[in-house]
Amino acid sequence: MIRETIVTTRSRAGERHIAPMGATVIEGGYLLQPFKPSRTLDNLADTQIGVINFTDDVRLIAACVLGKRIPVETQKASYIDCPRLVGALSHDEITVDRIEDHPQRPRIFCKTYHSEGHHRFLGMNRAKAAVLEAAVLVSRLHILPDDKVDAEMAYLAIAVEKTAGPEELEAWEWMLEAVSSHRSTRDGLPPAATP
Repeated sequence: MIRETIVTTRSRAGERHIAPMGATVIEGGYLLQPFKPSRTLDNLADTQIGVINFTDDVRLIAACVLGKRIPVETQKASYIDCPRLVGALSHDEITVDRIEDHPQRPRIFCKTYHSEGHHRFLGMNRAKAAVLEAAVLVSRLHILPDDKVDAEMAYLAIAVEKTAGPEELEAWEWMLEAVSSHRSTRDGLPPAATP
């Protein structure tokens, strides 16, 4: 089972890093598989600690995928010297058990050191799932054909139109702008206006 999360790590110098990542649930912890090169991989290899943050704010995932800078408040985790997201619903503090190297995606086996809840989960929202799926599409624009992206975005738009709140609408607009910008840059055209 893969959970879509935000992983926070720090460098040896203490510089925080925030990245969206699927965390595969394994006995006693998680398996992380960042692509090389990766600051998350470097930080986990150097410090042997990290935090898996569980959030329902899809703007954080969207912003990370797009490299968009938005204010993200962090604080030191409860038991390890690593930042955690203040707005997370919950977090798991992890320690690296072992790393299996791979030319493209190393496998980082992590043990859960501490788990903690912070905010109440207010239920499912189809628009959140749609934005998350759109973020995955946007992260793969360089390898997916336009017609596949268009078909999937059109389908996801239905859930956004029916169930989105202001946060999901903002993140959805970012996804639409990213698709338009990617195509304009690729095709050498000025970016199209987003309706």
